[in-house]
Amino acid sequence: MNIAKLKRRKRLSILLLAFIAITVSGFLILSASRDSLIYFYSPTELLEIKNIDNKIIRIGGLVRKESLISINKSKIEFIVEDGKNHLSVQYTGILPDLFREGQGVICEGKLNKNKIFIADRILAKHDENYMPPEVADALKKTGNWQGKE
Repeated sequence: MNIAKLKRRKRLSILLLAFIAITVSGFLILSASRDSLIYFYSPTELLEIKNIDNKIIRIGGLVRKESLISINKSKIEFIVEDGKNHLSVQYTGILPDLFREGQGVICEGKLNKNKIFIADRILAKHDENYMPPEVADALKKTGNWQGKE
């Protein structure tokens, strides 16, 4: 073999090894980040899913009017609805200042075996014109969207 063919073969093998290394590292990064993703569901979508118990997820919708129950200083219960279905939520902690009935909310936590959502975090909208995109999309799907667009 001549020197040009050897150089070409060496270059091709280096490129092939680099491609394999990039592919393997990309696969490892994606598979590792899959466990840290937090999925968003509306109450309707969440009630249709099986085997969701004890996985960290987010639910969103509107806080049902007259559903807020204060159990003690820091523990509350309320209902999140999307127009079709609703889900009872329990939260221990301080609520955001803008949290109120009839407003959009996103709750992060776990669904227990009794289909009660135990929230670790509550995210409320920041002004009267804002609705979290996931909540707006879920409300549009059910026909309960009353905002612009």
